[in-house]
Amino acid sequence: MRGIALVAILLLAGFTPALGNSTAQQPDIVQEHWYHSYLTLTLDVQAWAEDYPEIVLLTIAGQTELGKNLWVVQISDWTQNTKPDGTQKEIVYIDGGHHGNEHLGTELAFLTAEYYIEGWGAGDQDVIDVLATTELHILIMLNADGNDIDTRWNLNQVDLNRNYDHYWNTCPTTQPGSGAFSESETLANSNYMNTVVPDADLYVTMHTGVWIMLYPWGKWPDQPSDWELFHGIRDEVHTNISDIPIQNANQGLYPNCGTSRDYGYGVMGFPTFTFETDDEQWLLGTVEPLSDRLGEELDVMKYLIDNVWYWRARLTIEEITIEDDVVNFDVVNDGRASTRNATLQYLNEETDEILWQSDNFTVNITSRISVSTNGFDYDNGVWRLSYQKRIINSAQWVNETVDELLVSIIKVEDDSFLLGYGLFNPLSMIMALSVVAILKPELSEVETSE
Repeated sequence: MRGIALVAILLLAGFTPALGNSTAQQPDIVQEHWYHSYLTLTLDVQAWAEDYPEIVLLTIAGQTELGKNLWVVQISDWTQNTKPDGTQKEIVYIDGGHHGNEHLGTELAFLTAEYYIEGWGAGDQDVIDVLATTELHILIMLNADGNDIDTRWNLNQVDLNRNYDHYWNTCPTTQPGSGAFSESETLANSNYMNTVVPDADLYVTMHTGVWIMLYPWGKWPDQPSDWELFHGIRDEVHTNISDIPIQNANQGLYPNCGTSRDYGYGVMGFPTFTFETDDEQWLLGTVEPLSDRLGEELDVMKYLIDNVWYWRARLTIEEITIEDDVVNFDVVNDGRASTRNATLQYLNEETDEILWQSDNFTVNITSRISVSTNGFDYDNGVWRLSYQKRIINSAQWVNETVDELLVSIIKVEDDSFLLGYGLFNPLSMIMALSVVAILKPELSEVETSE
């Protein structure tokens, strides 16, 4: 049936298919109106890898139950392994096609990859800038077996999006299966998450059925601990891009457990969304061109990817002062996720032993706080911030060195003073001399100059 329908659409469009080599890409008339099969997807991703080797790496996450390759398109400026400033690139992970008959979700994953690949080829500076700082890993079609026979399930009649190891089989919508990751497709997907993109800064899984974006949790109606991040994204999308509903999955859809979204958030610690396009998943093609059909959804994806740097807490220290044994410091969060249990630490430079650390503190999104902790009496060490990228317990912890050139420290003990990292900072020297003038007004000019 799929082949007959495809021929009918092509003949109506006035197109006669021609045989070509194995890496020939589909003509635009097909690309815009016909949903991918495993074969046509394979042709397209192989053509991308051949035509754009500097930005496209094609790899295989595993195989389906019938042995079809799970193609992952890795997109970045691979001529450089880091950002231009030497820091690590942000990582975005996207998958589509958990349900074989949800074709528009698969096509949104494809169009996302296509936008950045073709934008690079066209010299789009915005795309070039994104790929200089970001890695995109896109597994476009997870359930290739189900896609080719137009069914929701995989070969074993398992709903792949209920087969992940996060409260598996504890909701009414859980489907048959011998256990979490019983299926080769979900096992391969989780392995890719854990081994290739374990520190992803965004994970979006793409589906079809109801026009909505869902964030955790599916099991519970409660808002996730990172609700500020998700609500902030919702508000910006609604203000500037689209009025697509953005809700907690349990409230916005129905109770669902064992999903890749909740596994990505609850186990891996990624910020995650299920992106549901509308309810045309059972059709095999579209009269309206796909680039128009999913244009609004693609704009939302571009926003999520282009701003991925913000989807975590990003703390910086503005100032540290030490008076007697009390350390006072100001912290700014430039990210759009909160963090808690953060500490400022002082380490032995040679052994990395923590000599002192502040009381735990919490910083909300885009906010500033002041912290004061006593008990400091150390020298010749280095300062470090330690905190979670997001509040979720599984979120990655980061340890970031405080740049001593950006920090002025004045240490005052009883009637004497010591200069710390600000020793060679003229402003710090002036401040220190002011402290001396206040504490020791009886000092002679000679004594002060010493």
